[in-house]
Amino acid sequence: MKAELFERLIACRAAKLAVSVVTRLSDGAQALVCDHVVSGDLELAEVQRRELGERLRGERSGMLESSDGALFARCYAKAPRLIVVGAVHITQALAPMAAIAGFEVVVVDPRRAFATPERLPNVTVTTAWPDEALAGLGLDARTAVVTLSHDPKLDDPALIAALRSPCFYIGALGSTRTHAKRVERLAQAGCADAIPRIHAPIGLSLGGRSPAEVAVAIIAQIIKARYG
Repeated sequence: MKAELFERLIACRAAKLAVSVVTRLSDGAQALVCDHVVSGDLELAEVQRRELGERLRGERSGMLESSDGALFARCYAKAPRLIVVGAVHITQALAPMAAIAGFEVVVVDPRRAFATPERLPNVTVTTAWPDEALAGLGLDARTAVVTLSHDPKLDDPALIAALRSPCFYIGALGSTRTHAKRVERLAQAGCADAIPRIHAPIGLSLGGRSPAEVAVAIIAQIIKARYG
């Protein structure tokens, strides 16, 4: 690998950006793709860029379709991220489970009595309002958003931001009746077409009832959504 590409690869990795290196096996020509920008000596067709995006989301290195010599893509994906709105009991169980599963976890709750290091040790916590927090964090295709506060003033702004983003999973706590009222509010906010993206009631149907059991169902559903 040329020094210029290597330095860019190191910089992208240090910035926790998803990056891939494509090599043409016949002559060693390479391209580095990071944040939709292609660098290097190798040109990539649009279909190959789309396939790279799919591989990065699934963290799958491998051969790319090509009529110009065999191409191998090495994918370096950043850790998937879970943003949880509401520092509730379920969150106390969900956050460490998600961290063990390899997720970067951020908990959002402006209620300072809930969002404390004592209740959520070793977890990034912000007390900003959800719309401000999510705007600052940025929502991409490797982000899952879960709303657990059961308070529309907190959950709805987060859901609206998530529905307007490419995040791969959106889940919301609440009964079928609660979700029906939520759907009405989100439709009035202009999100009607995207509402089916929300997993509600949240989590796989495992039959559990305790906060920890619900957390297991949620992280299981997120992992299932991540891998399609």
